[in-house]
Amino acid sequence: MKTLTYAQLDALTQQAETSPRLRMNQNLHEALDEPIQRLAIAMEPATYIRPHWHRHTWELLSTLRGRFVVLTFDADGVVSQRAVLGEDAPVLESPQNVHHMVVSLDPGAVIFEVKHGPYRPFVEADYADWSPAADTPEAAALMAWALTAQVGDRWQA
Repeated sequence: MKTLTYAQLDALTQQAETSPRLRMNQNLHEALDEPIQRLAIAMEPATYIRPHWHRHTWELLSTLRGRFVVLTFDADGVVSQRAVLGEDAPVLESPQNVHHMVVSLDPGAVIFEVKHGPYRPFVEADYADWSPAADTPEAAALMAWALTAQVGDRWQA
């Protein structure tokens, strides 16, 4: 039996707090080529999850600690759905081929992710072409906008 203990979540959160990207994951799957990927991700509020899509899978998200704004977008950057994971619902699923982003609202927040494998590192084509790259002032502005963005709103750099 595999477990993910509260002590492990605490340690994961501490690692995320000191990570340059302000997030850290712990895999439950043993190999990156497994057909189902399962992982806990500690995400601090300042971590940037650039709007992206998965061409080969849906993505199931569940909160283990804290709250997360999850937005889905159409091809032009218009918000098509909004949920606050951990407040509106404890679980949600982003469809395959739909741009989405996640913003952590709480320090020490941990999300659980399940999706089809094998693991595929992101390439530029996986990111929404209207979204700013990480470590830019525009990325920080997008994250701030996402906190209050509603269905029908459009991100404009």
